[in-house]
Amino acid sequence: MSNDSDTTDGIDEWNQMVDEMNEALSESFEQSMEAQTAFVESWNDVFAESEPDEEVLAEGVEGYNEAYEVWMDAAEQMFERSMDATRGEEVDATEFRDIWLQSANKAFKEVMETSAFAAANGQLIESMLELRQEADDVTQESLAEFGLATREDVVEVGERLVELERRQQDIEDKLDRVLDALEE
Repeated sequence: MSNDSDTTDGIDEWNQMVDEMNEALSESFEQSMEAQTAFVESWNDVFAESEPDEEVLAEGVEGYNEAYEVWMDAAEQMFERSMDATRGEEVDATEFRDIWLQSANKAFKEVMETSAFAAANGQLIESMLELRQEADDVTQESLAEFGLATREDVVEVGERLVELERRQQDIEDKLDRVLDALEE
């Protein structure tokens, strides 16, 4: 009976390990696909809005192809480690996660080093600054509608205050000269 129990325990451990590997592989694959999808969507957004320079586009495509190769190498490593596990080799489920994380870092590096990525980031930052300016304008208009001080109002008050302090100092200096003249 002990033999049957050991066999059952061994099968249960094996099933648990395979389940963990499958879960890790599934999560890693899903994250990889989400990252690739986000990248391609942002890439499309950038190039849909502007005509990219042919050289920049070619470099960007080359960077994406290199990133794709990294992903394919990771998939191959995952397959090899899965096969090792099916042959009875002890494979820790975290190896699968590590393969994908390292591959993701390397793939993103391949893409981020391209001038197309730099152009995309530049365009993104420009869009963000425009959005910020629009939000700032709306805020200033809203403050004015509610009768509250806007940034321009505060700046104007500050400039007037500085001018008043300068004039006061001039008057004090003149008064000191007048008093000095009277004392002499």
